[in-house]
Amino acid sequence: MLKEKIASVSTVRDIRIEETRIKSFDKKSFRNSSFRVYDGGYAGVQYFQGNVNEDESYKKAEDNLSLKRPYKFSLETGSRHRDKTEQEYSDRELMDIARETVEHLKTHYPDFTFFGNVSSRKVTESMCNSLGLDYSNTDCIVDIGFQYKHKDSKDLTDGWFGLGQRTFEMKKFTDMAENYLANYTNKVELPEELIIQQQYYTYLGKFYDCLNAENIALGTSLFSGRVGEKLFSEDFTLLHNVADDAAWFSPFYDGEGVVLPEDRFVYIENGVVKAGYADKLTADRYGVPHTGSAGFNMADIPFNGNVNLKIQPSDKTVKELLGGRLTVVPVIAAGGDFNDKGEYVTPVQKAFLCDGERFIGSLPEFSVKGSMFDFFGKDFIGVGSDKPVFNDYKILMRMSCGS
Repeated sequence: MLKEKIASVSTVRDIRIEETRIKSFDKKSFRNSSFRVYDGGYAGVQYFQGNVNEDESYKKAEDNLSLKRPYKFSLETGSRHRDKTEQEYSDRELMDIARETVEHLKTHYPDFTFFGNVSSRKVTESMCNSLGLDYSNTDCIVDIGFQYKHKDSKDLTDGWFGLGQRTFEMKKFTDMAENYLANYTNKVELPEELIIQQQYYTYLGKFYDCLNAENIALGTSLFSGRVGEKLFSEDFTLLHNVADDAAWFSPFYDGEGVVLPEDRFVYIENGVVKAGYADKLTADRYGVPHTGSAGFNMADIPFNGNVNLKIQPSDKTVKELLGGRLTVVPVIAAGGDFNDKGEYVTPVQKAFLCDGERFIGSLPEFSVKGSMFDFFGKDFIGVGSDKPVFNDYKILMRMSCGS
């Protein structure tokens, strides 16, 4: 009988800001553990919160073999420990950061009221088994996010900005605040060519459905029967990436203890759909490649869905990709999404006109529409190599106005 344990330990501290004043401080710790035993092609699983006795926990997992959860796959081996922590802040130091950010906003932008959070989060995830597997992954950040409302606005909120940093740099925060707030009252019009500049995660949701290998096999994916075809731009490469330079609370292993070569797997390469994502069960059931994509299910056997999708950045900066053109940066865009055909439409309630790095002024409300095959095909401009505006990578792509 084989044994396995998956654990997650996290500490979260949160300082809440209301009406540009510090309102509260909250500190919580969480410990979650999943004990598993494997015997005769079945898995017994027992999930716990808090501190527990390991021997008793494995005994309860063994008792749960009677539930007949099928799991016929061999366990993984290997040893690796990754800690992305750069700096940890005491409660007092975190409070000092909160006071400094609030005081800066109050002093420099008195026409705005701010609501938000200054928080820190440290998470250690681990996996070990009786075959010798021993993995752990730790990350720790300070996260700052503020909603803002102008004194003349009748809306509940006029936008939001924020950033996460492993080592807090006040200048990055003040530069971001200046960008969002300094030209807020400068009203401008939409450019004739609508180029959207935004963190690309907003637009990748449909890929999680389309790249599911089970959906592809069952014919319910837009990619069904089209694996191997070039469906997107030559410049568009989409991959699962949990390498050291891309990790952000993402373990390097999946829910079955699988570690991919170089911590990556390419799903779409230069516009060509290469494969769908599949855990061991999905790969076995449908005869497709196994891609190390098992999700973590503390209360049951793994599921297919551990995919950390990233677009491969260009070797050009945002400014270089734009070549002098202006972009539109949506700040609030609520009420839209992709449909089952991959068509996208959403109203944009708040947005800025941008030269690629600095905001020029605020735009009127408008709507955008298009198709995922166009966004990442003929209308795809690229992802810049630098990180202006959001302190993160941004996608540049053309969209159409309209409902």
